[in-house]
Amino acid sequence: MKSSDSAPSATTYESLLFITAAIWGTGFVAQRLGMQNLGPFSYNAARFLVGALTLVPVLLARKVPFASVLSALGPGLAAGSVLAVAAGFQQAGLQYTSAGKAGFITGIYVVLVPIAAMAMGKHTPPRTWFGALCAFIGLYILSFSSIAGINRGDALVLASAFFWTAHILVLDRWASRVDPIALACVQFAVCSALCWVGAGFTEAPAVADFVAGALPIAYGGVLSIGVAYTLQAIAQSKAHPARAAIIMSLESPFAVIAGFFFLSERMGIRELAGCALMLAGTFLAQWPAKVKERARG
Repeated sequence: MKSSDSAPSATTYESLLFITAAIWGTGFVAQRLGMQNLGPFSYNAARFLVGALTLVPVLLARKVPFASVLSALGPGLAAGSVLAVAAGFQQAGLQYTSAGKAGFITGIYVVLVPIAAMAMGKHTPPRTWFGALCAFIGLYILSFSSIAGINRGDALVLASAFFWTAHILVLDRWASRVDPIALACVQFAVCSALCWVGAGFTEAPAVADFVAGALPIAYGGVLSIGVAYTLQAIAQSKAHPARAAIIMSLESPFAVIAGFFFLSERMGIRELAGCALMLAGTFLAQWPAKVKERARG
């Protein structure tokens, strides 16, 4: 039996979540670059297929029984269907907005989840409501140039945030009942299949287009989906839930930084103020009620 002294510390798991946030944040750059050659459906179809295939060796290494994979089919179908809609709105929106703005707007799901959970009968503390208010005011400052005016891309990404929220709730219902990696692999495969159908009806990608977009596809599939999801699954099994949510919300500033360095994206004072208010609201909504964490065995 391994001693507690040799067990990974909470800081180790939180470091894995930090790496995950960095990968997902920089992934918005890959998503924008991927559409230089491919449409939204085609890019998503390819990257989620790569992501699903990336998890197959993980399943084999963990010796997950075939019965466990079969038990994940139903939940994976539900989660993958919602994921396809969420990713579709987000990817379509990235045609018309920056990677940095998309990262922050997507991050609004962090405050939408506890609000949606309240509608399902779970307690939502007052600080969550105040944090949500701050986040939505920040969203208005970031994306609305007038009372009625919102950028088309921002609107599409905002729509995706509601489906990311639904996706989190679906996973929350089923993830503890089935093998998490098997569930991830199935949902990514389902998402890819639905996106291939969408690409077949609305886009006409050629093999050369996928070859030209191979690097963004690889980053989005192997790192953003395969590696980052695996790190998240490992880390969140031990990390404090609220602290994990706060660390994961750093995906948004990572998207801004990556957009600045790799895509030469710039934000004005108004947009930066909106981002800051959204980030503050996210932190407040997810801040642990008790500073002292319970010990984990």
